Amino acid sequence: MQSNAKKIALVTGANKGIGFEVARQLGASGCVVLLGARNESLGKEAAAKLAAEGLDVRFVLIDVTEPSTITAAAENISRDFDRLDILVNNAGINDPADGPALTAHPDAVERVLRTNFLGTLAVTRAMLPLLRNSAAGRIVNVSSGLGSLTRSASPNPSSTNLIGYSASKAALNMLTVQLARQLSDTAIKVNSAAPGYTATDLNGFRGTQTIPEGAVEPVRLALLPDDGPTGSYSERAGIVPW
Repeated sequence: MQSNAKKIALVTGANKGIGFEVARQLGASGCVVLLGARNESLGKEAAAKLAAEGLDVRFVLIDVTEPSTITAAAENISRDFDRLDILVNNAGINDPADGPALTAHPDAVERVLRTNFLGTLAVTRAMLPLLRNSAAGRIVNVSSGLGSLTRSASPNPSSTNLIGYSASKAALNMLTVQLARQLSDTAIKVNSAAPGYTATDLNGFRGTQTIPEGAVEPVRLALLPDDGPTGSYSERAGIVPW
């Protein structure tokens, strides 16, 4: 078993984009970072880049849509560390056939929901026994401002109109609320982070924030002190309305 002096953090979908930067920032804060990715070569390459910066980052094979990889990842973490202190559910996709509710292709909507919501649910349930072994577990669901029902219903909603993606993030927010309530008698805190409109390949690099800026809120919630919130939904500027 490895030394338990440092916090152990798993970040899914971390071989690029915001996930990669979250892994970097958590590593820089002193965590042992388990860089989760579904592509072994890309994941190992990303972990090696961060290790070359002097960070304790290790690749973990995990595809949130493949139960066998989730089970194997949990077993490996249990064997090596016997606990998990931080879970950042970052893995997510979009689909070019997603779009407005009246025109989006149902298969695209299903694919996005399967990855962004059901995959996160599966990973969280598999990792929960390890998080219960932590003195202060933290779960961060990487949501989006597009998951806000209040913002979507406003007279001037975002010009982005993706029923699958938005619904998947709204579902993540429901997961956050339910988990926070069900784990309220534990030391585990569960929160949703909206990174903001960040320039990544998910949006064709059209975002107005840099990737380090997009990682700020997920990292903050991952490192919350004991008196921090649980069951919240926030971005860098503050609370996001549900």
